Amino acid sequence: MIARALPSCFTVGNLFLGIIAIILAFRSEWQFAAIMVIIGMLLDGLDGRVARMLKTESEFGKELDSLSDVITFGVAPAIIMYVSVFQYGGPEQWFLTAIFPICGALRLARFNVQESEPGFFTGLPITAAGGILATVALYNDYMGSDYLLMSAVLLLSYLMVSQIKYPAFKKVGFPKIFYVVIPLYLLALAGAAFFYPQELPKLIFIPLVIYALYGIKVTFDRKRRAENEDKPLEELK
Repeated sequence: MIARALPSCFTVGNLFLGIIAIILAFRSEWQFAAIMVIIGMLLDGLDGRVARMLKTESEFGKELDSLSDVITFGVAPAIIMYVSVFQYGGPEQWFLTAIFPICGALRLARFNVQESEPGFFTGLPITAAGGILATVALYNDYMGSDYLLMSAVLLLSYLMVSQIKYPAFKKVGFPKIFYVVIPLYLLALAGAAFFYPQELPKLIFIPLVIYALYGIKVTFDRKRRAENEDKPLEELK
């Protein structure tokens, strides 16, 4: 019974953090709101792995995970961006705040009903997109222009619903010690989040951006190879 409920506990924890992130954002504590999203990313990475390890995967868990992701990585990052950057703007900022979670929901719905290429996701996962949006909001003072952040929201929204392929790291196996170490790491990360909050986003933002750009590069490289294979041999000489 406990084994069957454990993956869902991680998922509910992820949802809980998403709700707390929204509350913190409306209290103008959007730095801590972003940290809740980051910790939620770690819980989201655990629920599926724990379910596969314990062989307790289910349709219920899959649907609960998607609903939680819409809140934690769709709605919460959009609200964080709105409170920290867009709240004094006009209808265009309202549109951007709405379009991000909408594209995230479309991305999750497509994932649930459409088979992806083995080892790859189609479109940027909402977890990564939400993590980028929540952390980039922490650096709005260094951006110099709201238009740059508006472009980032549109780009992330597009990447989620695009056909760009991204590596599915969930397919990668980890040794069992991973499942012992990661809870300790989560506790240490949570402690760092509250005592040194300004340092945490630096550990998350850059890898996520590299992942987003890497998917674009891989897709264009594969497309170029496919085009070269379709060319007659005479054209390649």
